[in-house]
Amino acid sequence: MSQAPPTSGTYVCHGVTWATGDPRLLLAPLPDGPLLYAEIMNQRIGYRATGGDRWCTGWYRFTDTHHVEATACPNGAHAGQSGQCVRCAGRDDFHYAHRYHQGGPAPEALAAYMAQPHWLYLATFADGTTKVGTAAEPRKHSRLAEQGALVATFLTSSPDGRTVRFLEDALTRHLGLTQAVRAAAKLNSLAAMSDLAPAQLAHKSHLDSAVAALDAMNVTATPEPWTPPGQGDLLRGAERVLYPHDVREGEHGLTPVACIGSQVLAALDGDELRYLLDLGALKGRRLTFGAYTSPSTAVQSALF
Repeated sequence: MSQAPPTSGTYVCHGVTWATGDPRLLLAPLPDGPLLYAEIMNQRIGYRATGGDRWCTGWYRFTDTHHVEATACPNGAHAGQSGQCVRCAGRDDFHYAHRYHQGGPAPEALAAYMAQPHWLYLATFADGTTKVGTAAEPRKHSRLAEQGALVATFLTSSPDGRTVRFLEDALTRHLGLTQAVRAAAKLNSLAAMSDLAPAQLAHKSHLDSAVAALDAMNVTATPEPWTPPGQGDLLRGAERVLYPHDVREGEHGLTPVACIGSQVLAALDGDELRYLLDLGALKGRRLTFGAYTSPSTAVQSALF
């Protein structure tokens, strides 16, 4: 369902999601109401970030054995270290997912979710860093789209989530591949990127090593290249500069024209340059929407 960004009202931002097949801001209205999946591509977004506090981004509940949906915090509480309040963290079935393969406890719905086929993948970012990760079958493509990688390959499928997590840990041990990349590193490396060649070469090297490591474990790799979403095409080749303001504070007005993960290339009113920024940094922030504009962007003319 098509939903434009709000033009008024205050919301808690749950970050950027690709669950609908395209990048959207997931917003929880205050004081309550259903979550809004707001389109961002070529949509003007005007907002004011109110205060420096971080607010709970709710929890995920199962709608059936294979699908999950986001749920807003019923209390509008402050966030803890996990980005959730204590109550929402306790209700979130995915809280147990990371230790499930090690024999940790699992609610019935999570056990059913983990029992379905999963994929093992490699994802490489602009600076050549490659992470190993997993995705359940229904999230095969949206999971990778949310990662913000430039190049990625599905290595092999697994009958369940427990088995694939053992493979993920094994590649981390044997090859030193990370399982997480910080958002700031993704943004800065994308800003500094001049072309795709270094990331492509790094990905091929890591892919060859991963295939060999799986073979040594008697696991047959069936590499399947990932096709990046078209929404990122312009960002992979366009000239760009880093947005010179903190998106978590003050007033901003921007129109995303390209998106990779949660990183967007945005146009500003009356400015010919295109600016790179991370909308994912808004997760947990209260945003008041309206006819706001960005501060002056007096930047050097040297482009990346």
